[in-house]
Amino acid sequence: YLIEQFAKTDVLIIDEVSMLHAHRLDMVDQVARMFKNPFLPFGGLQVVMSGDFFQLPPVGRIGEENSFIFSSRAWSEMDIAVCYLEEQYRQEDEALLNILNEIRQGAVSQLSRQSLRCRVGSKYKEGTRPAKLVSHRADADNINNSELGKIKEESREFIMSSDGSRGLVKELKNSCLAPESLVLKLGARVMFVKNKYIKEKSVYVNGTIGTVIDFDEMRCGLPVVETDKGEVFTVEPEDWTIDDDKGILAKVTQIPLRLAWAITVHKSQGMSLSSAEIDLRRCFCFGMGYVALSRVSSLDGIYLAGINETAFRVDPRIMEYDWELRRMSES
Repeated sequence: YLIEQFAKTDVLIIDEVSMLHAHRLDMVDQVARMFKNPFLPFGGLQVVMSGDFFQLPPVGRIGEENSFIFSSRAWSEMDIAVCYLEEQYRQEDEALLNILNEIRQGAVSQLSRQSLRCRVGSKYKEGTRPAKLVSHRADADNINNSELGKIKEESREFIMSSDGSRGLVKELKNSCLAPESLVLKLGARVMFVKNKYIKEKSVYVNGTIGTVIDFDEMRCGLPVVETDKGEVFTVEPEDWTIDDDKGILAKVTQIPLRLAWAITVHKSQGMSLSSAEIDLRRCFCFGMGYVALSRVSSLDGIYLAGINETAFRVDPRIMEYDWELRRMSES
């Protein structure tokens, strides 16, 4: 299967490369060489990579340093052409854009700090409930379970089903954002964790926030969700699969939702939120504050519970290498 796939592949696209560890890029390089040309980087494939190194760093093994891909052997052997994308699609608010740019530069002005301090304790509009972004998974779980427990409605549990090799199923469960056990009630705040398209038209996307308004008893009690934009969906189970040319090797099936009163900053990476209640008092790693603040489209959509100095910090290695990348992009 891999021989056939590599034979008809000319371009390899890797998104969110900031989260890719150096040793994993080296592994991809070795596999590509095995099936293509052993004497060329990535076997001669054209590799297109996109991402933002100022976001959260790659997660390594226990005791292993967070190694960005530019420290890999594969990166050093590539003939790299750098292109900076200058157009902003998530933020149109100049004040927030300026804050984010200052964080990237490692020099957050007093004016920007004051702008953020003014958002501490700010109240969101009545009838709205933005998702909370927190630094630790335990905090998110505690908030979600506490809020669900306050709802005096019957609970419905949806259990993930699986099929296939135990190792591959475990891999799918670890990478899938949907929980193995999803407990919902009427009024629960939820987030879609998968994109759904019908005839190439987007129905809902990963990160869409809404509220459970009903359970469709005519369809096995499937949850009915109204998004914050007023769209209503009966949410059907979705599959996450690993397959080859012979068929599906492993599959997990679950309702593509998770409780969303609170989300970790790590899980929010890649999402676009119209508003968020953000607690940055316990930031513990480079890039965490930058990722949390950059999820939101405008400063008015940010409701801060608190912020610490670590929230403004970015990895010095990234700041240094960003200058090198910019130099390469201009050459």
